[in-house]
Amino acid sequence: MNTIRLVLVLAALLVVSSVASTAEAQEPAGAPVQEPVVQAGPAGNTHPAGRLLARSASAPNPFGVPSGASTMDEAAKAAFARAVDLSPLRDLAVQHNGRVKILDTLARETVSALTGRRDFVDFIHHENGEIEKVKYDPLFTMLDMMIDPAYYVHKPLIHVNYLPLREAYLELAFPDDPDAQLRWKKLTRVSPAMVETLGGMIFDAYGDSPPFREGIQRAENANDLFTFGVNNLLMIAPESRDQPWRHLATAPAGSPVADAAARLGAAWRAGDAAGVNEAVKALAAALPTINPEQYPTTKRALELTYNRANAFEWGYWVYLLSLLALVLAFGTGRKWLIVTGVSLLVAALALHAFGFTMRCLVAERFAIQNQFESMTGLSLFAVLVGLVIMLVRKQWLFGAAAAACGFLVLIFATQTAIPGKEIGREAAILNTSVLLKYHVTTVLTSYGLITLGFVCSVFYLATHYGAKLMGTRATPALAAGAVGALGGGEAGAAAGGKSPTLARTLADLDTAQMTILQLAFWTLGVGILLGAWWADHSWGRWWAFDPKETWALLTWIVYLIVIHVRFAVKNKGLVTAWLSVAGFGVMLWTYFGVNLLLPGLHAYA
Repeated sequence: MNTIRLVLVLAALLVVSSVASTAEAQEPAGAPVQEPVVQAGPAGNTHPAGRLLARSASAPNPFGVPSGASTMDEAAKAAFARAVDLSPLRDLAVQHNGRVKILDTLARETVSALTGRRDFVDFIHHENGEIEKVKYDPLFTMLDMMIDPAYYVHKPLIHVNYLPLREAYLELAFPDDPDAQLRWKKLTRVSPAMVETLGGMIFDAYGDSPPFREGIQRAENANDLFTFGVNNLLMIAPESRDQPWRHLATAPAGSPVADAAARLGAAWRAGDAAGVNEAVKALAAALPTINPEQYPTTKRALELTYNRANAFEWGYWVYLLSLLALVLAFGTGRKWLIVTGVSLLVAALALHAFGFTMRCLVAERFAIQNQFESMTGLSLFAVLVGLVIMLVRKQWLFGAAAAACGFLVLIFATQTAIPGKEIGREAAILNTSVLLKYHVTTVLTSYGLITLGFVCSVFYLATHYGAKLMGTRATPALAAGAVGALGGGEAGAAAGGKSPTLARTLADLDTAQMTILQLAFWTLGVGILLGAWWADHSWGRWWAFDPKETWALLTWIVYLIVIHVRFAVKNKGLVTAWLSVAGFGVMLWTYFGVNLLLPGLHAYA
């Protein structure tokens, strides 16, 4: 117990030091709002700022001057979109946001930034009163906005996440039509015309409110992307790698590139799908011939495969099916469910690993250097460890925990606004030493193990309290099936009035959670030591009480307590399970809260 008291005192001191160092990095009260700053550290600590709109001045439109009014209604636009074939353009290279990517990626990023979703959705109102919902390919939408922007001026295009701001736009746009306000509000989007004409009035009325100011700024940035998106077409390869790519409009008049772009725009505005398809092929053939030694080849195909596969999203669905099968196996002990669950787990892991590997190849680095990448990485490592332990110990509970970890982390990473989804440049500090890869990989593996241990602890708590809720009649049958699903690991004797099967189940669950948590404890400890070593290489000191350093150590101390407190309590399994839940909460704060809310040297994470 003296050891535990000493550890608690040390933890308290670390919290105080973390708060103090964070306070020093904060601006004084009443200071003007500025861009977030990084705690004192060498230049290159943060990721280069992302810019969806190219820095260059307004560029000529290579597809010709757009007309003032669209020649297509909703039905004609949908038919035209189905008739054109843009596949030859998808893997054309474009320099954007600091790297050379493919046009398909630029289109996905553009549409996501504008609409807040992966595709633009429009509605066709038929004469019989039916409303048809139409989803458009991002590449079609991006090109259509450049060639026929008039079609979108009054369309629900720009996502406004802040509900009061969205309501303000709609109340001004439809003052006497509450039904229209409700329809548009559900779409979460407003039109470019609303942003252009109403933003100033809303700012005058609500400009003192930070959420309104930030929301208006985001809407105006999106409107700029809609208006000047053609600036992003830096698609002509340079003569050497140290030169920037040139804009599509700089192609000499009469050249194959300029001629194909002009024909593409003219056919598009005329609704001539056959002419568009011919121009698309010509443009796709001409661009790679300009300075071909600088034009990427294999990487373009890899990136297109990565985009099309959606491996992380397919992966979390397969993880979910595996989890359901293994949980049912846990409750029934049926072998076919075990075989199904394990097979699905292996398939999900393969999808997960494929997506992670492809991202590494496209990014040309080990893809663990931002929030999204670290989440996909830690869940991959955790599932792999869980699968190995499951096969070695023949306890399928580890597989269920691994499937739960993979599902929860991947669905959160892909379906929420986690920073880093787009493949971007890395912070300069992350290239200072190869130790980074070992440090970050080890820490992420420990976080994955903590998540695995948390899931095992949730299983323990569910079994413990579920047995009490169900009563003694149902408990033996459930526990007997659970023991069979666990694979017959080591069991404790019945105690405290529990049936032998229930006691054995709880003992095996306790063994499972302690196996994982001890691995997490040692892995995190090694990761912290490697981090100190790397910090000495990168920043010239081993430890500086940076918030990330401090809270990582606090997380490690929590699991030090978990391991030692078992020697001083009677119900070891139950106490360990609750402490595991608490430790998981501390880890989440270390992983998300410190990264996103506290300034520090680890701001790039």
